[in-house]
Amino acid sequence: MNILLCPDSFKDALSAELAAKAMAKGVRSAVPDAQTHCCPLADGGEGSLDALIAATGAKRCYQTVHDALGRPRDAAWGWLSEQRTAFIELAEASGLQHLSPQERNALQTSTFGVGELFLAALNQGAENVLLLLGGSATNDGGAGMLQALGARLQNAHGKPLAPGGAALAGLESLDISGLDPRLASLNVEAAVDVDNPLLGERGASAVFGPQKGASPEEVAQLDLALARFADICASTLAHDYRDLPGAGAAGGMGFAASAFLNATLKPGIELIMQHAKMPTLLNNADLVITGEGRLDGQSMSGKTPIGVSRAAKRLGKPVVILAGSLGDGWQACLDEGVTAAFALADGPMTLEQALPRTAELLAARCETIIRLWLTPAAP
Repeated sequence: MNILLCPDSFKDALSAELAAKAMAKGVRSAVPDAQTHCCPLADGGEGSLDALIAATGAKRCYQTVHDALGRPRDAAWGWLSEQRTAFIELAEASGLQHLSPQERNALQTSTFGVGELFLAALNQGAENVLLLLGGSATNDGGAGMLQALGARLQNAHGKPLAPGGAALAGLESLDISGLDPRLASLNVEAAVDVDNPLLGERGASAVFGPQKGASPEEVAQLDLALARFADICASTLAHDYRDLPGAGAAGGMGFAASAFLNATLKPGIELIMQHAKMPTLLNNADLVITGEGRLDGQSMSGKTPIGVSRAAKRLGKPVVILAGSLGDGWQACLDEGVTAAFALADGPMTLEQALPRTAELLAARCETIIRLWLTPAAP
């Protein structure tokens, strides 16, 4: 019996790698000699770099960059030397998790550090970059990244634009002649887990701004500023990317990646499964167990367990999802190749009580699943 264990992280509780190890412990409690393969996954957001490094054996590198508020930070990135491929996670440089709730300020946070990671990859000799978008503290449309890469964004007085999304309202000119010339031959794929456009009621500011500290008034301010940025970019490039699905990912980084890096935007889980060689792993599996912190109707838009189940369905492999909680609309997963889904809690408990027990609960659920799986069918 070959069991493939490929969870995402369980937010605020376990990384994907630790979740997979807890699952494996539960499987072995039921069948000590079971063959298990742990393949931690992610969908492009926080934790995606760790999942890719675990799946591919990439070297973990570090670069001192500016965080979202301009402070120095040692950010990790991944390097596959033979493939000349770099893995860059936006959240490592400009992630929301590096700011306290009091520090979250979507008006001023910048993606400058992401550009610095690109420069580190280029200096290493990168020919390919997988850019992982998600978990950002920013709403600057990728303007900070462009500045780090050599673009000049200036106000009406010819002064360099200040960092942050709000400053884009005063953008007067954009000069991209100074962009690092190595970018022209760089192949960039961007992993996204949303299909939002840059602007409007489904745009970066309206949908994701509030979690980055923006008030309703600031959301409107940021949307207007991004519209100004999009207008200037369209004039400069003679092409408008604002309505591209995924342009609003990571505070508009999907927009900048497409417009200036010629990046292809793809669902994050599909890109990460591709690098993890999931088709081969799924083909060899008898049972697949995946999971993440919450499963609900929104998970169908491309979250890790659904990406796994869709791929497994094509090969006729059974999939079980373990989630911290099952929310409204979770039953839709049953139409996506999922055999069964279970919540972890073994009794009434608060989130605060459940989080420290996540590994224990994952192991217990996996043991139960395997025991049930091995029960002979009634005659």
